[in-house]
Amino acid sequence: MLDNLKSYRIILASNSPRRQELLAGLGLSFTVKVLPDIDESYPENLQRDEIPQYISRSKANAYRSIMQEQDLIITADTIVWVEGEVLGKPKNQSEAMEMLRKLSGRTHQVVTGVTLTTKDKQTSFATVSDVAFTQLDEDEIQYYVEHYRPMDKAGAYGVQEWIGFVGVESLSGSYFNVMGLPVQRLYHELKKM
Repeated sequence: MLDNLKSYRIILASNSPRRQELLAGLGLSFTVKVLPDIDESYPENLQRDEIPQYISRSKANAYRSIMQEQDLIITADTIVWVEGEVLGKPKNQSEAMEMLRKLSGRTHQVVTGVTLTTKDKQTSFATVSDVAFTQLDEDEIQYYVEHYRPMDKAGAYGVQEWIGFVGVESLSGSYFNVMGLPVQRLYHELKKM
């Protein structure tokens, strides 16, 4: 499948083991290359879907000067959106616990922006999934934060971890998007390349 990509050298610009695992699931051969210190800030006026697309484009544009003719760079960014507020990656355990308290008993959106970049073309898209959390008690939140790694995850949680097993009541949309890479949509976008 995806024979149209044979002339490209596919580069995933992400250290995320989840994104690497999900992209590998498409049966693609790719390398991982991550540039240090890419600015992930965004203009304050951007709305939900625009934010991760903007950041994924910024990540992609950081590679422009070192791209080879055959390179296809895949960049992504994920945010959690709850009641008009963006939750990125927590800075510390205290912030992780506060984020989980905000998600507890509510439905939120997980939005992943993906950018595909070649020397002569760039396309971006966003995928949205709705996730409903049960009411979590303080002991459950503390247990998760102390025993897992919420610091590298938007919204301070991984749906594929313990908190997802006990906390997610329902999910509408792509499960893989909630993990950090909407592979079904990505597959169809790659078919167009």
